[in-house]
Amino acid sequence: MLEGRVWKGPILDQHMHLDRENRFLKAISDFVQSGGTGIMLVHKPGFSGALPTDIDGYRFAYSETLGMANEVRDTHGVDVGVVLGPHPVAWEHQIEPLGLERSTELHIEAVGLALDHIEAGEANCLGEVGRPHYPVDEMTWTAANDLLLEIMSMASGAGVAIQLHVEDNGEKTCRELSELCGKAGLPLNQAVRHYAPPDVSAGFTHGLSATVSVGKGSVEALTGSARSACAPWGMETDYLDDPRRPGAVLGPKTVPRRTRELCDSLLSDGWDRDEVTNLMTNIHIDWPKALYDL
Repeated sequence: MLEGRVWKGPILDQHMHLDRENRFLKAISDFVQSGGTGIMLVHKPGFSGALPTDIDGYRFAYSETLGMANEVRDTHGVDVGVVLGPHPVAWEHQIEPLGLERSTELHIEAVGLALDHIEAGEANCLGEVGRPHYPVDEMTWTAANDLLLEIMSMASGAGVAIQLHVEDNGEKTCRELSELCGKAGLPLNQAVRHYAPPDVSAGFTHGLSATVSVGKGSVEALTGSARSACAPWGMETDYLDDPRRPGAVLGPKTVPRRTRELCDSLLSDGWDRDEVTNLMTNIHIDWPKALYDL
């Protein structure tokens, strides 16, 4: 599927949000026209409005994400996996109005509901769940890690993959997450650090899987670290489709473009064609199929 120096096979963006109030299907049109063939559609909480205060609120919110997934499939014919779960920032934001105990209870209920959708075959992955990516007080941080350990244990028991929203603290974050996975009995290849830095070397990831944010400079970093990777990794934009933040985080054309650039960079760095083909196949086909049952 490598023609010349260009990958002509499937291209999957493993973390993308969509919003009916913004570009929605037009964003997918951009993705497809650039060569994209599949997305993991991640539930996006309504931070601009009221967050759910009970499980019925989450039930409605999840149904919106599942409905958008069906519309994308019907309109563009692309593969769509669904990632459902309560965002850790929603949990932290709900502590003040609901109290820590109720916010935590609701979060666990929302995880359970997401797992029900996955078991029913309506969704493919739990996420994005994790812990706040910004500084919080020590009590909140301890509670966030206790909560994350419980969520990981639930995912492990269900045999479900998990996409993790965490702070950017480099190798230390990967090391801590790897340790939490061990405590929870969650296989490292089923725990995916979303919005990961482009260092996929074993010394950085500690065996944790990753979806790399493929912004500027990512191709060079991936080229330099891919040979020493010990865990699967993929590509993502974390496209927000947010009318308040046009273009954030990366645009829908980015993963197809970075795939082309990475193939060219690896070939220039001395990789042979079979090696590049095998890597692209694992990034865009084999690992996602094993991870999400796409």
